[in-house]
Amino acid sequence: MAVTVFDSALFRDMFGTDEMRAIFSDHAYLERCIDAETALARAQAQAGLIPADAAREISAHASFAKLDLDALRHETEIVGYPILPLVRQVSAMCGDAGRYLHWGATTQDIMDTATMLQCARGVAVIERQLDDVRATLRELAARHADTVTAGRTHLQHALPVTFGFRAAVWLSSLNRHAERLQQAKARALLVQFGGAAGTLASLGDPARALHTRELFAAELGLANPEITWHVARDGLCELVTLLAAIGGSLGKIALDVMMMAASEFGEVAEPFVPGRGASSTMPQKRNPISSELMFAAAKMLRERAALMLDGLMHDFERATGPWHLEWSAVPESFLLASSALAQAQFMLGGLHVDVERMRRNLDLTGGLIVAEAVMMGLAPAIGRQRAHDIVYDACRAAIENGQTLYDVLSTHDEIAQRLDDAQLRALTDPANYLGAAAAMARSMAGSMAA
Repeated sequence: MAVTVFDSALFRDMFGTDEMRAIFSDHAYLERCIDAETALARAQAQAGLIPADAAREISAHASFAKLDLDALRHETEIVGYPILPLVRQVSAMCGDAGRYLHWGATTQDIMDTATMLQCARGVAVIERQLDDVRATLRELAARHADTVTAGRTHLQHALPVTFGFRAAVWLSSLNRHAERLQQAKARALLVQFGGAAGTLASLGDPARALHTRELFAAELGLANPEITWHVARDGLCELVTLLAAIGGSLGKIALDVMMMAASEFGEVAEPFVPGRGASSTMPQKRNPISSELMFAAAKMLRERAALMLDGLMHDFERATGPWHLEWSAVPESFLLASSALAQAQFMLGGLHVDVERMRRNLDLTGGLIVAEAVMMGLAPAIGRQRAHDIVYDACRAAIENGQTLYDVLSTHDEIAQRLDDAQLRALTDPANYLGAAAAMARSMAGSMAA
């Protein structure tokens, strides 16, 4: 029986996806370890370190399907790492050529390289999902570029905005994350090959040793580092913290949607699926489940990022413990980010936007939301400070007497001398005080930033 949400038959699809689980499964990890061992053999053959026929035999016969997984698990618990027992089994598969397997390598070389191969596959999935969500947000921003809604600061009506503008702000952060992800791949997805203390001393000639590492990286499609990174874990930390930042931006979207979906707001609703978000006792409920899961994932990703920051502090040339934190934090971060993106795509792709309710909410304060517009409209004629004082008093009177701002201003003698009724109505219409909101929304909707 599973004891974590990541493995639970009940919860795993809420905190991961099948595609990402497959990338970070034990099966996939051991296959990537074998990929690393066979690629190393081919690279070493090209560099003249081992016989070419031995590399061919190793590549031909090393196979996950031939592993004794029960023995491997038992020996891993004894050794503390899976590579020594894995090398024993794979070496036996390869016959006489097996004596050249794992030549000059250390356990961490293979485990780190396997992890990087997993991360490369995981990043490709995240990129695709992120692109899908960004495309959905571009469409949402374009469709609602002119949909007027209440802009809120400190949960109070501030100034009118458009819902498309709000969606475009969401999009802007994800665009930047996509750019960061592109940049991070070049820095973080590095092959690992340094030998026992990172110096490659076991390979003899330094030039040939470094060339071997270059060939090894090319075999696997990973970057070749300038120096061994056994205890310099910033690359993996960057990936995990970036996933946490993506999760945080999705969590901000989720928070906005959850609040707009509250009964008192009623401005949006998540896609309707029979039974989704239902309550066991309250038949009327339609809970924002996808947003709740995105919000939870954001918080869980933050914890994994904190673990990775702790994991940066390794001692000397091989650490006593921090490495193990990554075995949990890395795969769980990819699972959480993937699930959050999947929930975001489902939720945003079918989001119901109640345009009429947005307008009704906009009018809740009787036009006070456009107080700045009236003040700025009067300022050229009577000066900004005098305009401020008049509108301030009008707002106070409107609140105290339950009137609209227009009603109070329309009876003010000084304003009547400056503005006719049509001008006053125009100034007190929220749709006329949107600034560049719609223009920015359309600009973002047309953006194809990487």
